[in-house]
Amino acid sequence: MFLENLVFDAAQPQVRGHFWEQALGTQTLTDEPDIVETRLSVDGGPTLDLCFQQVSDPRLPSPRLHLDLHAGGDQAATVQRLLDLGATPLDIGQGDAPWVVLADPEGHPFCVMEEREAYRDTGPIAAIPVLGDDPARDAAFWAGLTGWQEYAGTAPQSLRDPSGRGPILEFLVADEPKAGKNQLHLDLRLEAGDDLAAVLERVEALGAVRIDHDWGDLPWTSLQDPSGNEFCFLPSSSS
Repeated sequence: MFLENLVFDAAQPQVRGHFWEQALGTQTLTDEPDIVETRLSVDGGPTLDLCFQQVSDPRLPSPRLHLDLHAGGDQAATVQRLLDLGATPLDIGQGDAPWVVLADPEGHPFCVMEEREAYRDTGPIAAIPVLGDDPARDAAFWAGLTGWQEYAGTAPQSLRDPSGRGPILEFLVADEPKAGKNQLHLDLRLEAGDDLAAVLERVEALGAVRIDHDWGDLPWTSLQDPSGNEFCFLPSSSS
């Protein structure tokens, strides 16, 4: 299996999705009122799809996952470009931190980071911070799912695609207990030959918990990681 999607809850997928597509320079896959999908490709690195799905009540801060953007050497110019696209300044108590906090058009926070050596070859998304209870435990869990490797980043624990390119998964301690469903989660795609029952048995042994829901018969399986952050298994493309 492999990490395939970053899935964002949205009140208006086209509003939020179009903003992020322009912000990141990604490739349109689907553009419908209830779903927008756009592809991030990093040369020599992973391909990730950003999916904006319509929900009736997308949660606002404080998020457990968000995006940290790579400014490409000119943070001020990048911030101005994002403001011109519809982002707004956001004060979450960051004070004089060297990164800039903005909100996307639906009010969800993200950061434009200062230049760091750790962000070399990330592409436009420098990092995806994941907040939880135990960064070491959570990093080990996600390494087992994604095949991503330990990386010497700036967070307590970091993982990166084995190519050494593309975004970094950063694991940090949450400041407050999780409240409600995350508005951003990760999807993993099973590969041909992966047996869902065996995969579920393995990840549950690592601390995952299946989510009981009344959403009907769905082709994906919803779970939570050991810190309660949601993720999904998608069936193999050959299924």
